[in-house]
Amino acid sequence: MMKQFEFHFDIGGPHGYLAHRVLPEFGAAHGAVAIYRPVLLGGLFKATGNRPPMMRYADAPAKLAYEMLEFRRFIAKHAIPFQMNPHFPVNSLLAMRIITAVDGEEQFMAVVDALMAAMWVDGVDLSQRNAAVAALDTAGLDGAALAARADDDAVKAKLVANTDAAVARGVFGIPTFFVGEDMFWGKERLSQVAEALAVT
Repeated sequence: MMKQFEFHFDIGGPHGYLAHRVLPEFGAAHGAVAIYRPVLLGGLFKATGNRPPMMRYADAPAKLAYEMLEFRRFIAKHAIPFQMNPHFPVNSLLAMRIITAVDGEEQFMAVVDALMAAMWVDGVDLSQRNAAVAALDTAGLDGAALAARADDDAVKAKLVANTDAAVARGVFGIPTFFVGEDMFWGKERLSQVAEALAVT
């Protein structure tokens, strides 16, 4: 039986995208599968007082520069296609509602892949409904139908509930991983995730 670990994510954060890109190889290497938990990064920030790096390190430019250096190193090490979205920061609410609508369905990963690539490879402004629909259509999905599902009140409530549940467990940013109830924040902690999986 495959081991499992949780991956809390929002496509609006580039670090979550980078983690997403390495998880298939990581999972295969450690006999584990990632259970994706869609949350709202803005909701996490608001609830926990956390802030994005450019704000958090505004008074420490050397720290911010090093953060970006490590970011570029990770991209180069794993040969990940990436460009900073020219519309950043992009409101990811619509995209995350679409993802939440298909959570647990066969097309879930195809939807996540399509929206992640649109955001961090193609530079699409996914806050715009027509752009999100087009990105999904390009991936061979029914963009209009998926966007319509994002309007369902139950889907909206589920995404809020996911976010609230994550906050209750101590999540303050993305990517955040759980092995059982042990929490690990940041793509740089994947080696610790691997160690935790080894003893489960």
